[in-house]
Amino acid sequence: MFWIALPLTMVYLGLCGFMYVRQRELVYLPHQTRVEATQTNFALVNGDVTLRGWVVNPGRKRALVYFGGNSEAIQLNRSSFARWFPQHTVYLVAYRGFGASEGQPDEAGLASDALALFDHVRLQHPRIGVDVIGYSLGSGVAAHVAAQRPVRRLALITPYDTLADVGQAHYRWLPVRLLARDRFDSVSNLSRRTGPTLVVRAGRDKVIPAASTQRLIEALPRRPRVLELPSAEHGNVAAAPGFSRTLKAFFATPAPRSGPSAINPVAIHVHRPLPGRRKST
Repeated sequence: MFWIALPLTMVYLGLCGFMYVRQRELVYLPHQTRVEATQTNFALVNGDVTLRGWVVNPGRKRALVYFGGNSEAIQLNRSSFARWFPQHTVYLVAYRGFGASEGQPDEAGLASDALALFDHVRLQHPRIGVDVIGYSLGSGVAAHVAAQRPVRRLALITPYDTLADVGQAHYRWLPVRLLARDRFDSVSNLSRRTGPTLVVRAGRDKVIPAASTQRLIEALPRRPRVLELPSAEHGNVAAAPGFSRTLKAFFATPAPRSGPSAINPVAIHVHRPLPGRRKST
């Protein structure tokens, strides 16, 4: 038995080591997002890294910052966001290592960049405040910003409790919670969040487990508004009927004051079939 168990143990430890070293190549998938810097219209320097992206609807009093998925070409949202949020200047800035942004992606870098971007946007829009959307991987980035800065309204699309727990759900045979280098702990980051929050769930999501999103919802100190899209998959949630209408209404409404006058959370259910779309995390 020893001579059988030993090589199996060595193989297992080797797989653990491989996953520890190469895990970021599984988390961050920037290859299909690359563009030339000349195709962007916005740049921000954070330390030794220049981040690049796009500004939509420039000159508006309100501002909205979007953090995308782990393989998302965020520039494809420009026309939709211009229509959905006509009262907002929208900032679509690629993560480091994505699009035309410099550097290599990791949690510390993305968190630092996100705060630098928020601070820059807040200076440009000082009167009303800054709204934030985070999709999939970006929901963890958005949660970090909301923990550190006064986010006016926060929308989390297909979010998770922690990225480590999502990885553990996909690789049950590996000690992912011990191996994870980038954790994106949204539960901890949002533990004091009391501002207006919208959570969008895809009923057929095979990337973010339903239990992961539910744990995040239950951990929030103030129950969020929840949009349920039972027929949506992870990658086509933005095409679901009711998605854009709910986002537009959520960000068009003035942020309520805390206390009895605050708007009660609402759950919306949409059941119509959806067109397909590329996955992103």
